[in-house]
Formats: sequence, structure tokens, C-alpha cells
Amino acid sequence: MDVSTNFIQTDRQERLYQKATQLAEKLRDRRKQADDEASLPVDNIKELRKEQYLSLTLPKSYGGESLSLYEFLLLQERLAEGDGATALSVGWHLGVIQELSEEKLWEPKMYDFIAKEVGENQKLVNRCATEPATGSPTRGGMPETTATIDQDDLIINGKKTFTTMALVLDYYIVTAYVKDKDAVGSILIPKDTDGLWVNKTWDTLGMRGTGSDDLIMENVRVPIENLVELSDKPKRPGPKGWLLHIPACYLGMAIAARNDVIEFAKNFQPNSLNTPISEVDHVRNKIGEIDLKLMQARYFMYSVAQKWDEHPEKRDQLMKELGAVKLVATNSANEVIDLVMRVVGGRGLSKNMPFEQYYRDIRAGLHNPPMDDMVISLLAKNALS
Repeated sequence: MDVSTNFIQTDRQERLYQKATQLAEKLRDRRKQADDEASLPVDNIKELRKEQYLSLTLPKSYGGESLSLYEFLLLQERLAEGDGATALSVGWHLGVIQELSEEKLWEPKMYDFIAKEVGENQKLVNRCATEPATGSPTRGGMPETTATIDQDDLIINGKKTFTTMALVLDYYIVTAYVKDKDAVGSILIPKDTDGLWVNKTWDTLGMRGTGSDDLIMENVRVPIENLVELSDKPKRPGPKGWLLHIPACYLGMAIAARNDVIEFAKNFQPNSLNTPISEVDHVRNKIGEIDLKLMQARYFMYSVAQKWDEHPEKRDQLMKELGAVKLVATNSANEVIDLVMRVVGGRGLSKNMPFEQYYRDIRAGLHNPPMDDMVISLLAKNALS
């Protein structure tokens, strides 16, 4: 049974879902290449551009589809069935574009510029915030990357780590401490700017295909109008629905592992048995557990997304639910792949089979924001307040 289509509700969602399905099948063919090379294949970006996938979260007035959060997750989950690393990567881009479009964070002139670049030219954008000394930006560290004002320009110096898609991005939105204003800002930097380069350092256990290398800035100069966001005091973190692209991605990979292990179980028959292992009780029990875990996590995720879409006036109350979805989904995906590996056995560790990559890639979800300890702490604070 195909569990992937369970949450399609409308003809529009079916149409969009088919777009993601066609892309997923193409991305799957390059999944091993991305893993081997620890980079996001340029051909994957070409496929996404050709299908106008990079503009889906833009308003229709800019050539997008004005995706709802529910639709965004539906597509990202399906894309991740093909290649989780590419899905997670493009999810950051789509999420940033959705946030800029809905929250009006930039001046109209600069938003209009980047929206047209994405809508008309399918340009790729991501935020670059993580640094060696500060760790995840969700922990609230002050960036060591600096920007100084020189007449009508900004001069930026610093280093960003975990820069997803670093080598293939068209624009980097870099956080920096703006000395002259004693404030933290975000600066839009085009890829071909002098002094900007990528140091290929990404060599991780899992999610290697995100190509999250280091971004180096040495006296990078951009017009001062490229200072697109500025905050002189720490912002109280608010709910960001688009971050649910993270759990959607890991659940998509878990679904792919589920589908592959079912095929394996139906077709593998050791000479000690008269039937394939799909007829063995303990194997059937594990597959039943897999579907139960996926069902619980997915219904939770999609119900929260639907609430976000249908009740925008209640979004400020959804902070704990959004965090809980990520915790439940990523932990459930890890439990699913553990069950998958028990069904496949030792041969699942072979590079000739897809399971060991699922195993490594799904582990990475535990390290995406928000972290489990922060979610639990928020839930406890809410319960005890």
C-alpha cells in the first residue's frame, strides 16, 4: 500500500504532488553520487529550476504558487523520498522565501528584487547564520562575522559554517554584527562578489549531499542597501511554521526506507524458508510497527500545519506544537530506520543497498533545529507556568 498519498485533499494538491513525484524519481538516481561527493549535484538544481520548483512558495503575482504550509510539507515529504539531502537543502530556500513573502521582513524594493530573481530566473537563496564559535543561531550567540560601513557600502569579514548548498547558491543572506550600528543585521550577498569564497569542508556521516561547506568572507563589499534586516536587540523567537520542512524531509526518507524494506521482504527468501521473509511473523510485526510510527508522526505534523493555515490568528500559540512535531517526527524516523535495519539484517550495512544511507542520513535529523532539549524545556515551562 502506498502511504505517501494519504494526505492529498484537493485537485491542486494532487497536481503539485505529481510535480514533486516526477522530481523525486529523477533525484533518486543521483542520491549515491551526492553522498559520495559530499555535495549537491548541479544536475539536481537544473531539474528543480526546469520544473519551476524554486518559486513555489512565492506569491502568484511573482510567478509562484503561494503554497500553504500544508502543501509545502506535502511536496517536501515526497521530494525527500527521492533524495533527502536535496529536499532538505531546497526546503531551506523555499522556507526562507515563504518567510520573506509572508512576514514582510524586508523593504519593498529589496524584496521585489529577490522575489523577481527567484520567480523569473529561479535563483537559489539561503540564510547563512551558523559559526564555529556560536554554534546554532537558535542558541542566541552573537555573530563574530562583522560588517563596517564605508560611505555607501558595507565591508564584511567572517566565516559561516553549515552553509547548506554553499557551492550552488546564487545569493547568501549573511548575519553579521554591524559595528557602526551596534546591532545584528542580515546582508544579501550575490555569489560572484569579490572576496567571497567557499571552503569545501563538508565531510560528515550523514546528509552529505547538502554540501554544507564553509563560507568565507574577506573584505566583501556590497551596497549599504543590501543590509536587508537590522535588529539592535535580541529578537524573541516566534513561531516559524516553515521550519516544519525539516520533519517533513525526515519522514519522507523514513517512508522511502519503509517502501524499500517492504520490497526487500517480499522478494528475499533464504533457503531455510519456504516463503519470502514477508510471511515471517516477527518481520510482519516490525513492518506494522513502522507504519504505526509513521502514521502517528504524520497525522501530528499535518494537523498542526492545517491549524497554522486555517487559523493564522492563533499562530502565536503554536510555538510548542511546532517544536514537538519536529521532535516526534525526527525521533520516529530514527525508530523507523532502526526497525528497517533489523528486518534487512547485516546486509543492510552494504553500500550496494540503500539502507545504510537512509540510516546515516536520518540520524542527522536529531541535530537540526529546534533541538530536543529546547523543545522539552519549552513544554515543561508551558505546563508549569
